[in-house]
Amino acid sequence: MSEERTYKIESAHVGERLDIFLQGELPLFSRSHIKNLIEKDCVFVNEKSVKSGYKLRENDIVKIIIKEPEKISTEEEDIPFDIVYEDDDVVVVNKPQGLVVHPCTSTKSGTLVNGLLHRVKNLSGINGVLRPGIVHRLDKDTSGLLVVAKNDKAHISLQEQIKNKTCKRIYLAVLDGNLKEDNGEIVTKIARDKKDRKKMVVTDVGREAITDYKVLEHFKNASLVMFSLKTGRTHQIRVHSKYLGHPIVGDKLYGKEVKGLNGQLLHAVRLSFVHPTSKKEMTFEAPLPEYFEKYLDKLRKM
Repeated sequence: MSEERTYKIESAHVGERLDIFLQGELPLFSRSHIKNLIEKDCVFVNEKSVKSGYKLRENDIVKIIIKEPEKISTEEEDIPFDIVYEDDDVVVVNKPQGLVVHPCTSTKSGTLVNGLLHRVKNLSGINGVLRPGIVHRLDKDTSGLLVVAKNDKAHISLQEQIKNKTCKRIYLAVLDGNLKEDNGEIVTKIARDKKDRKKMVVTDVGREAITDYKVLEHFKNASLVMFSLKTGRTHQIRVHSKYLGHPIVGDKLYGKEVKGLNGQLLHAVRLSFVHPTSKKEMTFEAPLPEYFEKYLDKLRKM
């Protein structure tokens, strides 16, 4: 069975390329997957097939048809990660730093998905053979909580909660330097960097990104900060931290590499959502990884 989604273009997206718009609406789909959908006439604008570079106009109606996924064929692998909670609908995992969430062009195996297929078996098929059950992602070097859907009903429910901002995600990070304000809301637009496709940047024509922050502890040359996501853009917290002038410690892409760290000190510490079947709100917490705690201890002694 195919899924059909329709979007009416508002003024904020006028002039935006079709493929860029769809990347924002379908964050779990890779650029190549979106391009493939357009080329296979699964995307229409005003009921007509168009090319990836089509420039959107106000009140355009964009329709995308997501066909039934193929049978999941990604290989099972015994990958170490902690399952915090599991029932018939969802799995909540504590992803370790360094683990990629799902296979992609550059990473064919050794991902969280490979491990899930080994340990969980039944996963939602909405996102196809490479991303079964994946509702939202964490960057490779970000650790912490992630909810995975075991069936399509749960997947749709969780996806709607993320879209409607009722799924609450709290992160802890160590930022370089001390912020001027101890709390605030960051509201910008974020888009992919035209010069470096691996990066996202704050721009005037990107997609809205909203992050709340609160400084929990000051150190000599760093800050422990709690972040709450109101939107879910790629690299959002990392980009917003750099935007504040205080990149996350250890972030090789947006800041600088730190000796002794394998990546950014960013951890998804708390996750809340309404259970797809029971309709009860569920909240999970994951303690900071040992390397994170050790770095905090080091800062406190300076």
